[in-house]
Amino acid sequence: MTKMVATALLGFALIAGTVAPASAAPCKDAKGKFVKCAPKPPVKKAPCKDAKGRFIKCK
Repeated sequence: MTKMVATALLGFALIAGTVAPASAAPCKDAKGKFVKCAPKPPVKKAPCKDAKGRFIKCK
């Protein structure tokens, strides 16, 4: 029983350890040092439509 619990904890630790570096990777340079991340491009708005799906003038 304890061997199974230890295996489960080890598996969870391996999964949890791989999440952090993947999210920080875009903000590192080739040497592994942290650098300022580039700003994300602005999200384009969808065209303005009314309830029937026809295009209308955006506000």
